[in-house]
Amino acid sequence: MATPEALLGKLERALIHDYLGARGYSPVKLAELPEPERATLLAEASVYASGKLEEVEARSHFVDQLHGGIAEVSKGGV
Repeated sequence: MATPEALLGKLERALIHDYLGARGYSPVKLAELPEPERATLLAEASVYASGKLEEVEARSHFVDQLHGGIAEVSKGGV
């Protein structure tokens, strides 16, 4: 089974790929760009992916809190 870090890495790569694809860039097209333009585009894609990963993590914590709160209520707590 893959580690959580490996899964997050895979998700990050998928988010970067989606970002680039939404802007009309395939891996081949990206490789053809001049280095400064490619570096800028990859930096933008990385920032986008980081933001999305933070969103996923925040939602995960929220769901954990909801489930924890529900468990406390069902045990007669809170």
